[in-house]
Amino acid sequence: MSDDTEFEQEESLFEAPPMGEQERMVEAVLFASAAPVTVAELAARMPHGSDPAEALVHLRKRYEGRGVNLVRVGDSWAMRTAHDLGFLMHKEVVETRKLSRAAIETLAIISYHQPVTRAEIEEIRGVSVSRGTVDQLLELEWIRFGRRKMTPGRPVTFVVTQSFLDHFGLESARDLPGLKELRAAGLLDNRPPPGIGLPDDEDEAGEDGQSEMFEE
Repeated sequence: MSDDTEFEQEESLFEAPPMGEQERMVEAVLFASAAPVTVAELAARMPHGSDPAEALVHLRKRYEGRGVNLVRVGDSWAMRTAHDLGFLMHKEVVETRKLSRAAIETLAIISYHQPVTRAEIEEIRGVSVSRGTVDQLLELEWIRFGRRKMTPGRPVTFVVTQSFLDHFGLESARDLPGLKELRAAGLLDNRPPPGIGLPDDEDEAGEDGQSEMFEE
């Protein structure tokens, strides 16, 4: 066997699979994964020379208009049921979990002002933020600790997580609705701005510690 033939055989071992095969690989990984997967994670699993980013572009187009869509969640990708078919997934018995009004307002401030410190949240709301409120959002994995600010005391900041984006069907925090959309949805009607006439966190949700405003 000539040296040229051996070189061609060795080179073929590192040749990337056809794009159609790469799409199948990406599809298989995303279908089997419970959590969104990054491009880097896909690249680490696929053969050398593969281009998962390009495969995702083709795959996303292929799934347009189908019952399952390929969606971007932050810097990751996932297979999700089409939004207009969500009603088919509802169960007759649904466990309802409610957030306190304090938690809802704190989450909204973090999502629109991130990265934001506890002091900045309290300044916007006009009342102190209890540790329980922040702990609840951390336990839900809807917020996480961000970088410390380069200000006296180096206070820690809070930002929303990929789980938050995934739960609300957002690609990034930039896709959050604006004031017009919130008013159109009736979410701002007859509600005072944070910090005006609001009681402290411990008392604001009533005796049961829950708000009837939002449900998960």
